[in-house]
Amino acid sequence: MADLSARAVAADLFDRVRSGAAPTELAEHYDEDVDWFIPGDTSVVPWIGRKVGRAGVAEFYTQLAAGTELAHFGIDTIIGDGDRCVVLGGLRTTVLATGRVIETDFAFDVRVRDGLITRYHMFEDTWAVASAFEPTT
Repeated sequence: MADLSARAVAADLFDRVRSGAAPTELAEHYDEDVDWFIPGDTSVVPWIGRKVGRAGVAEFYTQLAAGTELAHFGIDTIIGDGDRCVVLGGLRTTVLATGRVIETDFAFDVRVRDGLITRYHMFEDTWAVASAFEPTT
């Protein structure tokens, strides 16, 4: 990739996510020492929390694909320059175990070094995500 800015790396990653790339392929975009974090209740939502290395990143994408059906993942804008950017957008997905829908805006804090993602923090409506795991009555 000629342009190794955080904006370019993040845009390429999310294009691959939307195209259905394999978890191991997506993990190759991350540094082995990536600072990966998605806050939330890890006892309820299996794919969130801290992940370690490319294996942890691949585990995230595998768990997410096995547990949800994605209806929409849209990027509104990528703000940043150089080695750091913020990605803003929204998603809508169904939790397969409950049939409940998660609909939330999100922000990703991304840092890149040598074309690889070294920081990946996602911020979303964690209450909405956890609530989607509650069975409907």
